[in-house]
Amino acid sequence: MNIIFNGKPRETQASINIQELLDQMQLDCMQVVVEHNKSIIPRQRLTETALNDGDTLEVIHFVGGG
Repeated sequence: MNIIFNGKPRETQASINIQELLDQMQLDCMQVVVEHNKSIIPRQRLTETALNDGDTLEVIHFVGGG
C-alpha cells in the first residue's frame, strides 16, 4: 500500500493503523502530533485509525531545548 508521509511517498504493509506505523518508525506517540488526511488524530485514536492506500500523513515531532 502507498501513502504520503510528510510529503514523500512511502510504501507500507496493508491493514496497518497509525500507531503500528509509528512503532515501525520508532516514533513515540507522546512526542508527535499526527495529521491524517488533513485531520488531527487524538493519541487515543491512533490504534483505531486504519491507513488506506493513498492516505496522507503529516507527523510533527516535538523537540525540547533551551
